Amino acid sequence: MKRRKIIGILSCLLLLILVVSGCAKSQAASKQKIVFWHEMTGPAGQQLDTFAKEFNQSQGKYEIVPEFEGGYNEAVQKILQTHGTSTSPALFQSMDVSTSEIYHAKIATPVQYFINKEHYNLNQIQPVATSFYSQNGQQISMPFNTSQPVLYYNATLLKKLGIKAPSINPSYSEITNVANQITQKSNGKVKGLTVEEYGWLFEQFMANSNEHMANNQNGRAGIPTKVDFTTPGAQKAMSWIQANVKKNDIINFGSGTTAEANEIASFLSGKLGMFLQSSADLGQLLAGTKDKLGICYYPHADGQKANGVSIGGASLWISNDKPKSVQNGAFEFIKFLMTAKNQAAWQKATGYLALNKNSQQEPILKKLYAADPEAMVPSEQLSRTKANTANSGIFMEGIVQERNLTQTAMQQIYTGANIKKSLTTAEDSMNTYIANNNKANHYN
Repeated sequence: MKRRKIIGILSCLLLLILVVSGCAKSQAASKQKIVFWHEMTGPAGQQLDTFAKEFNQSQGKYEIVPEFEGGYNEAVQKILQTHGTSTSPALFQSMDVSTSEIYHAKIATPVQYFINKEHYNLNQIQPVATSFYSQNGQQISMPFNTSQPVLYYNATLLKKLGIKAPSINPSYSEITNVANQITQKSNGKVKGLTVEEYGWLFEQFMANSNEHMANNQNGRAGIPTKVDFTTPGAQKAMSWIQANVKKNDIINFGSGTTAEANEIASFLSGKLGMFLQSSADLGQLLAGTKDKLGICYYPHADGQKANGVSIGGASLWISNDKPKSVQNGAFEFIKFLMTAKNQAAWQKATGYLALNKNSQQEPILKKLYAADPEAMVPSEQLSRTKANTANSGIFMEGIVQERNLTQTAMQQIYTGANIKKSLTTAEDSMNTYIANNNKANHYN
């Protein structure tokens, strides 16, 4: 009798398990799948997976399926080539320099559509970031992994050498003075400064000087038809760098990923006092040295107010080849990612800047700033910048080409070449590229 009773109980339990399991499977199967292509690796990729799991568990309607698609350039080509097929993503991440290309390819539904539909408060997101990914008053994509260039310095080294640290918003001459003192007081054992031969940094010098690189207000008022690399601000910046190179206060690490790796290694080993680079390097720098890290805003020309710099990184786009129900799910995930809490977690995990203004009040960032107050500086630079067409990025196809050309000009200038001639050569080449590209795409 007991045996029958036990068997009966076990049968009931088994039936209950099967029912619950079946319900769970049914619920999972009924969820709308949202395929999300991204290019994040390491901590950023891990955090994206975490966000996807948390979102999937938070509601029963959508299931985000994150898929890594390689580097930025590789992913953009995949996105363009698969659009309109069953293999295309519903949501995708695309790098900053591809913004105009993706926009003109007409493969995405502007996120402004969903913002209007749901009365989403875009004002909670930092305006310098949103303005970068907007056109004609419309938000075309949502900024996500975002960085800004800042100036890093070894505060411990400066104190040891008896050198006053640069101000939070330094001028060129102030940085020159600090760099020279580092070189002199260390008897040449420590180089004062490096500025990578990098087109992105060249763009930032112009942005901070409130100058447009491309006509039509950097492409915001129409398709660019020409660029100007020889503006007063651009020439001032290059003259400043060249003068410091000649005085041996700037050490030149060249260009590319190797250059950045070498300058960071030199900085962490105490052989370099200051360098300009992305705020996304903050985590690596804090973890790599016991010295006190100093950070200040991107330097500006003497006698000129800093206009603020642009951003780097990538944004999130919603494919227009998917049903509205899928697109709605993609926007729901975007909203989830952009909450103050999740943006704070994103900054802590990756070093990218939290874009939700309310993130700065989140416990996770308050704790980070308490441990490393300098980590607050890039966020302060971002929030204090008033967005305008000069510091909101260049809305133009061929940014990679532009950066290669300005990088070449910087290489020549660093070795003593005539500044205006080097910049003019690069400018002429870019204008030829623009003319050919506009003709090929029937933009004229």
